[in-house]
Amino acid sequence: MGIRLGANRYGKAESRVVRIVRDTERHEIHDLNVSTSLRGDFEAAHVDGDQSAVLPTDTQKNTAFAFAKEHGVASIEDYALALGLRLLEATPAATGAHVTVEEYTWDRIFVGGDTWEGHDHAFVRRGGEVRTAEVDVTADAMTVCSGLTDLVVLKSTGSEFKGFLKDAYTTLPEADDRVLATSLTASWRWALERHDQIHDVDWNAAYGEIRSTLLEQFATTYSRALQETLWVMGRAVLERRPGIAEISFAAPNKHHFLVDLSPFGVANDGEVFVASDRPYGLIEATITRDDG
Repeated sequence: MGIRLGANRYGKAESRVVRIVRDTERHEIHDLNVSTSLRGDFEAAHVDGDQSAVLPTDTQKNTAFAFAKEHGVASIEDYALALGLRLLEATPAATGAHVTVEEYTWDRIFVGGDTWEGHDHAFVRRGGEVRTAEVDVTADAMTVCSGLTDLVVLKSTGSEFKGFLKDAYTTLPEADDRVLATSLTASWRWALERHDQIHDVDWNAAYGEIRSTLLEQFATTYSRALQETLWVMGRAVLERRPGIAEISFAAPNKHHFLVDLSPFGVANDGEVFVASDRPYGLIEATITRDDG
């Protein structure tokens, strides 16, 4: 029985890259968490300890910082693609580069006076939601997935959960009117294949439109289950954005249980709840085109 090296890759994880654009008195900030990795013919490094084909992970980190300045961060998708192509070019033994970027949003601090306006160079970090981009590049192909995580949404009515399968261990009561809440993770894969297609997409405008579509559908769709809500949200994105091949969701239920106030002689008509963070239902789904 032979023994051989299987699939492998290496890289630098979670480089915290903060790029401040200071070209004018009104500054911009891009707060990134960048992870890179390379795959290819690196067997000698594993089997023989020969590092001659290995671009150090420290160099990958340095490239991430340098490209934040040299290439800029107009969008995290453009930045990730440029970084991946550069790492691939710099490492002849590599057949592919994988780059993941998270962007944390900072809002301008509003300052007073007769009219409130955002300060030129003072910011407050927005909690929760994180924008994401994940790209994979080879010499002649690429994959781009944009997305978001920790988008916490809640609707206080317009949701039910009933008619479900029951067995001897089922204790969950049916609900005609419940609080529906989740911390949404969504990732949408673009129908792009060639390097020359990366300029066909306005990544920032697309992100804003897709985020708005997700929120609109969550708010306006009567939900018979979180599964149905995810289907409606994903279908709307694909209908409005022909350039997206598929969209995937992970949606943990953020349960809100009605508190029994009867021991205190107080009625609770769907007004006071206890928020339970675990255990939680986890709903996952991918909505795709037939040719996706």
